[in-house]
Parts: sequence; structure tokens; C-alpha cells
Amino acid sequence: MACLPVTPVAQAAVSLRHSRLQSRFHELSGEVGDPAVRKSSSRLQTNKHKPWLEPTYHGIVTENDNAVLLDPPLIALDKDAPLRFAGEICGFKIHGQNVPFDAVVVDKSTGEGLIRSKEKLDCELQKDYTFTIQAYDCGRGPDGSANAKKSHKATVHIQVNDVNEYAPVFKEKSYQASVVEGRRYESILRVEAVDADCSPQFSQICSYEIVTPDVPFTVDKDGYIKNTEKLNYGKEHQYKLTVTAYDCGKKRATEDVLVKISIKPTCTPGWQGWDSRVEYEPGTGALALFPNAHLETCDESVASVQVTVELETSHIGKGCDRDTYSEKSLHRLCGAASGTAELLPSPSGSLNWTVGLPTDNGHDSDQVFEFNGTQAVRIPDGVVSVNPKEPFTVSVWMRHGPFGRRKETILCSSDKTDMNRHHYSLFVHGCRFIFLLRQDPSGEKKYKPAEFHWKLTQVCDEEWHHYVLNVEIPRVTLYVDGVSHEPFSVTEEYPLHPSRIETQLVVGACWQEDSGVESDNETEPVPVALAGGDLHMTQFFRGDLAGLTIRSGKLTDKKVIDCLYTCKEGLDLQVPEDGGRGVKVQANPGRSVLTVEAEDVGELEKALRHVAYLNSRQFPTPGVRRLRLTSTARCFNEAACALIPPVDGSVMVLQPEEPKISLSGVHHFARAASEFESSEGVFLFPELRIISTITREVEPNGEGDEDPTVQESLVSEEIVHDLDTCEVTVEGEELNPEQESLEVDMARLQHKGIEVSRSDLGVVFTGVDTMASYEEALHLLRYRNWNSRSLLDRKFKLVCSELNGRYISNEFQVEVNVIHTANPMEHASHMAAQPQFVHPEHRSFVDLSGHNLANPHPFAVVPSTATVVIVVCVSFLVFMIILGVFRIRAAHQRTMRDQDTGKESEMDWDDSALTITVNPMETYEDQHSEEEEEEEEEESEDGEEEDDVTSAESESSEEEEGGGEHGDQQPANRQQQLEWDDSTLSY
Repeated sequence: MACLPVTPVAQAAVSLRHSRLQSRFHELSGEVGDPAVRKSSSRLQTNKHKPWLEPTYHGIVTENDNAVLLDPPLIALDKDAPLRFAGEICGFKIHGQNVPFDAVVVDKSTGEGLIRSKEKLDCELQKDYTFTIQAYDCGRGPDGSANAKKSHKATVHIQVNDVNEYAPVFKEKSYQASVVEGRRYESILRVEAVDADCSPQFSQICSYEIVTPDVPFTVDKDGYIKNTEKLNYGKEHQYKLTVTAYDCGKKRATEDVLVKISIKPTCTPGWQGWDSRVEYEPGTGALALFPNAHLETCDESVASVQVTVELETSHIGKGCDRDTYSEKSLHRLCGAASGTAELLPSPSGSLNWTVGLPTDNGHDSDQVFEFNGTQAVRIPDGVVSVNPKEPFTVSVWMRHGPFGRRKETILCSSDKTDMNRHHYSLFVHGCRFIFLLRQDPSGEKKYKPAEFHWKLTQVCDEEWHHYVLNVEIPRVTLYVDGVSHEPFSVTEEYPLHPSRIETQLVVGACWQEDSGVESDNETEPVPVALAGGDLHMTQFFRGDLAGLTIRSGKLTDKKVIDCLYTCKEGLDLQVPEDGGRGVKVQANPGRSVLTVEAEDVGELEKALRHVAYLNSRQFPTPGVRRLRLTSTARCFNEAACALIPPVDGSVMVLQPEEPKISLSGVHHFARAASEFESSEGVFLFPELRIISTITREVEPNGEGDEDPTVQESLVSEEIVHDLDTCEVTVEGEELNPEQESLEVDMARLQHKGIEVSRSDLGVVFTGVDTMASYEEALHLLRYRNWNSRSLLDRKFKLVCSELNGRYISNEFQVEVNVIHTANPMEHASHMAAQPQFVHPEHRSFVDLSGHNLANPHPFAVVPSTATVVIVVCVSFLVFMIILGVFRIRAAHQRTMRDQDTGKESEMDWDDSALTITVNPMETYEDQHSEEEEEEEEEESEDGEEEDDVTSAESESSEEEEGGGEHGDQQPANRQQQLEWDDSTLSY
């Protein structure tokens, strides 16, 4: 291997180093004595010793250079020196995989070597290398043969020094931030750059600098930018800054970065991104109220936020949207049907004592009765009966009017005459709710609890509330809006004295005879009672009442009370599975108030976006529901937190598509008198069909949306819903219970939610049930009349409705006719009857004035003498009309033929080239009409001779005669007439 040139200075240094190493080498080898003797003796020896290296070497190389500076220098020693070959170092060998270095010998005699890189090194790829190295001598023996020896393996560690070859580079292409005017920030944003060099000296960013001059911002060595003065939105909306970076080697970034800082006006904490009005379409389920809500806290340090969402529905019905069925139907739906008597029903034919009371005059929501201090209603006897010894329940919806100091009676049962004693009553006095129940005189003669007092704010807040009294003496429990309340005061009284005076039940006041007798209750001046029509009233109520019921014999449990009070609309919150961490949710029983609390503003926003409005009614009450959102922020310290203003909005419930309830079936039919007098009677609605449809607007498909001339089409769609009332009324005179009635098989209605009430005006079916159930119930309605001799017809009207009259069907009218027959006693059996009245094989029935004879009785085919006379007269009249028309037509045809003959004789021309085609149908029709007229004339003459043949038999004989005379001749005549000359036709 060729040796590298060495400078004199380096050679001297190496020689000195070499002598020192050699001395140390001899010391370590243990050789002593005279060197001259050793030298003379070594010349006689061969290559006995291996070269020697230091155990470890450390080197440094710069990544843009190939020379490695080692410590200690690379020098191999051999004890065979100064023998030629044996004492000389011929080379070095490096051991390791992919080592980018090699070692060369600088001086064989001294053993000096050098390590250098074989390729360009990159500190960013690899910072250091470790490998082993061996030295070997020239190794020639006395005979000249190669006998080289190797040293042990020494470890070499080389570190690659970095060169500042890379410039800083920013992580982002641009930066932007927003700040609020009028504040000085400790930090607005941070810019950050990186350097690809491998050493800490050149890879670290030591400073940043804003290049843009005259801007009110500064940047520190870590890249944080802040403003040096308060910013003004009116002066500048946005600042654009150019920022550069330097590494610790003072190398500048190749590309500067752009920083945009926007100035916003003074921040106001509050909710953003919400709609003040949302529209709810019925039947669409839950509707999110705040899908894009965001809470702006203006960078305030907030520990937690509590949000309360309130849905205002007090103007809807009785405080919110509920089913508007009758109170009795609602009790039945909630499981408390038996024994419930409704004291304020909707006015109807049989329940008419509330007709004089003013109502809300609306069908979209509940029917409410208004009491203005001058009105009350007397409940008819027998509607309800209360026994103080047995449990009972009083339930009412009440909205009390302005605060007053007098007693105002809701319900009162008192003596009709003389003594004016109150047996039981329910009244308010200021903000007190009071119930009075006097014991029956037949009981024990001792004091017992009689008057129960509750002091409630709900009584005088002028809002709707639901009150339920469970009475089981000596205990009375009051539920207000589903929450139980115990009386704060109970007064005991002595039982009533025995008497035979009847009682009067009144709603809205208390009955009291104006006879000068002192009452056991304080009185007041008695105004005129508009609804009662009497002056015997006192303690009038001011406010609104609805759903007043008494349930005798049973108490109402909490489950039924909650069912009666529960709203069909309210707020709903479904926290998502991936959210809701640290979120607390609370809601009131009516779901009108919802509270959400969270420590993290982001989690609170996520929860609030799931707050929804839900109305489960099929036909909800349309209108506006006011919405209010209030927020309270709490901070970590005692400092004042951001004041978040409330948010006001509304939910607009759209008008539901109104259903059209249609009643269809047979309107007219006739039955024999014997059927009306039978035990089963006559079914009035055997083929009744009840359907309900809604009309939808369907938008045109395809390109029609862009064409303004294309109009939307209406599509009728059948839907299914319940009914709550079907009323059958008698048209004309009322029912006479001594000879007629309307009856229903109640055994077949036991498992349905339908009740039946009868009166002289008709029958009323009530209860919430399906349209199919009402069809089945109406199919069972029968009309009986056991004295039908003077009856010719009866008319009935049917009307069905849903939601307490909100949706009403068409008026379906049915007329039944009575067919009076000959006395059946004259012919005890059909075998003894005359042949003209019995036709067992061919039964034809008369259609009387367009009335269907559906399933007629066999006796219906037997005509009376009057019927036969009428049929004969009508037949003769029809014959005379037909005969007159025939003669007029025949005379007209003869005149037309004479005119045609005269014209033909007067007009002559050459018709040899003409082909005349005659319409063959004209002759055929004339002949055929003449034959039919002759047949009708013969048949009418036969009818005059046989007066005892009915009109039905006459029609049958006409068909048979027409078929016998012309059935065989018509095909032959038609074949002969439908022929013409077609020899001149070209095809």
C-alpha cells in the first residue's frame, strides 16, 4: 500500500509520540538490558511478535470533510522493530458492516496510520459510528516467505460534526388569530419554525423577528406574538405581519411567514347561532331547537355553566297540549272508567245542562267553561250520587281568577228548600283550597273531621292546575299537578240533623233558597244566574273550570293521576353516547322546564344541541309556544363572571292536516212491518262504512319544479285514528217509549271502550276507540216498533266525531219504510195461499220509490189491493204516452217519405256513373222499433185484462214474450238487410 506524504512538523510530532509509545511498549513487555545487545540478537531472530494498538480510539469528523481526527493517534507498534518487514506495519483492517471509513498507513517504520471517510457523511442521517480495527506487519521470515502477524482488535468511536447547512422553516404556511379591541393580551398566537440540522447548535431556533415595520406587536424568542398597545377596531380591522426566524448559527429562514390578526369589536358574552323561530310539523317526531348553538364567553375563565330552557304553554288548552277527549273518556284511557260521572260535559242532546255557559269556542284544544261571578249550572238529579261513608274522588281543572276575599264555590251540594245546609262542597277562599263534607245523620252522634284546608300558591296564580281529591273519611288527600299535599288545618263538626229534604248539586255556585232562613255558611248578595235561570244562588266562582268529575266508590291511584296530568308536548333531551361527560340534566314533571349544567363549555354546547321539542299528539293544537333560555356562569374565583343575557324564541306548531271523516252505506230501505215488530227489530246501519282521509299537496316531479305553470296536485290519503262519539238522532217526532225503541246488544260491546246512552232523542255512543270498533257497534243498532200499523217511515241521522267535536263527520241519514202486507192470519201457511201471491221459485221485489229491499221478508212480495190499483194506473198512463209518441212519429215518417218521392220525380239527371250506398241500419232500426211498439201495445192490453197480475210479473212476461217472438227472426232479417253492392269498391 502506498504511504501518504507527511510534513516535517507532523513527522517530528509523530516521532516523539512513537518513541514514547515504544518505551511504554517495552515496559509493558518486560524487556530490560542493553539495547545494543537486544538489537544484535534481534537481527538473528525472525517475525516473533504481533503489532500492538491502543484498546480504544475516539474520533471526530466534519460532515463536509473526510479526514478523521483520532485521539490517541492511530500508531501501531511492533517489538520486532527495527527489523525490516517483521518490525514494519504494512496496513490496517476495519471490521464492521457498512462502515463508510477506511484506514491507511502513513509511515511503515513508525506504524503511523490515518482513518478517513470513503463517502460524504450526513449528520442528519447518522451522527456517530462504531467499529473495530486491526494492524498487521509486513511479516517476512528468514527464507523470505510471508509470515505477517495481526494485532488485537481495537474499538473506534467516530462522531460526525454538524455543519449549518439548513435554514429554519415555519410549520405553517400562514397564521391567523382574532382579538377583541381594547385589551392587551399576554399572548395572541404562537409562530413556530424548525431546523433540519442535527446538532443543537444549528437545529435550535434562537430568535424570531417581525419584519413588518410600525406595527403594535412584538414576538419573543419562543415565537409568541402579543400586542404592545390596545387595539382599536375603528382604526384597523386586520393586521398583516411578516415574521422570520433565526437558528443559533444565525442562519435566517429561507421564507418568511404571513400572520393575520383580525380585530373584533368589544365582545359580548351570549349565545350565538340559534334561530328565534322554529316550525314544528305534526307527526315528525322530535325537533332540535338549538342545532348550531354556540356560547361566547369572551375568553372568560369559566368554571361551570348552567342553562335553563323553559317552554311556555300556559295559553294552550289547560296549560299545555293534551288530548281533548271528554274527561270521562280520558279517565277510561287512564284506567279509571268505572263510576266516573262528568259534571261539565260538552253540550249535546242528552247532556245539555252546560249549554248556557260561555266556552272557549274552539275545537283545536280542550273545551273550557268560563265562570265570571254571575253564572252557575244545576246538575240534574241522578247524574252522580255521593255517599260520605264510601270513598270517592273529585277531579277538576281550575284556573282561578283575580284574588278575592270572598268564598267562591266550585262544587256544592245543599238543601233544595228550607234549611240551606251544605252537605258537601269544594270552594276557594283567597289562596286557600277548602273541602267540606258533613257526615250523614244516620252515623254516630259525635264530632268528626268535616272541613279540610290547604294553603296553596297555585290557587291564586291565575294559571291552570289539576286538582284531585281522594276522600276516605277521616283522611282526605289532595294532589295538585300530580304532587300530594296534606291539609294544614282540619275542622271537626257535628253530623247533620235528620231530614227528608232533597239536595241540589250546583257547579260554579251554591244553591240557597231565598227564604230568609239563616244558612250555615256566610252569604253575599245574589246576582242573576244566567245559566241556572234562578235567583237561588250564592258564592259564585270566578275563573275557568274544565274536566270536573266525581268518581263514587273508588279512589284514584297516583298512576291514574299522573296519566291525567301528563302533557303530550314538552322538551326532550337525548344525550349522545359519545357525549354527556360531566353533564347534569334535570326536568320538571311536565317537561316544560329543562336544566342542563356542565363544567366544560364544549360539552354543554353539545348537550344543548340535542334539546328538542316533541309533541306526541296525532293532531296537535296549532299555535306559538314561547321559548326562553337563561344561563348562569360560575367562575373559579370570586371575580365577576360573564353575564350571559337570556334568549327568547318560539316554536310554531303548524296546522295539522285535518282529517275528513266519511260515513257511507245504505240510505233508504224498506222492511215488512212484521220485522219491525219482531224481537230483533231492524238493523239501521247494516252496511255502514267509516273512513277518514286527509288531502296532501304533491309537488310535481322532474323538471316541473322549474316550470312556473306546473301546479301542485292534491292527493287524498286514507288514515287511521280513533273516534270518541257517534250520535244517532231521530228526525221528526221523538221516540215513543211505549211502542218503539233503539236497542244495542251490550253483551257484544263489553270488551270495547264504548258506552251507550239512550234517550227519546236517540242513542249516543261514547268512548275512545277505533273506527272499526265504532263500525261494529253501529252495525248492532236495531230499531223496534211493536205497533207499526200507523207507521209508514222513520228517519234517523248519524254523526261521528273525534277529539270532543274537533273533527266531525258528514251527516249520514237513513230512511226506513214499512211495508204493510195482507193479514197473515187469513192464510195460515204458504200452501193455502192463492197462487198469484206465492212465487217460491221466482221472487221479484218491488223497488218502492227508489228504496232498496235488502234481504226482504217473503211476505214483502204479497201486494195489497191499493198497490195493485196504483200499478195498473201507472201502467195505463205509460201505455197512453208511448202510443201517442208512436203515432206522432209514424205520421212524421210518412210525410218525410212523400216529400222524398216528390223530389225524386222532379229532379232527373244521369246517374249511370254513380254508385249509391244505402245505410242498412236505418231500415233495421225502423223495423225493430215498430216491432217493439207493437209488443208494448199487446202487453198493455193484456195488463188491462188481467188486473190481478203485479207489476213485477208484468215485467217478467214482457221479457219472455220479447225473447220468444223475435229471438229466431232477428238474425235472419239482419243478415238479409246488411247486404250491398261492393263490386265497384277498390281495395
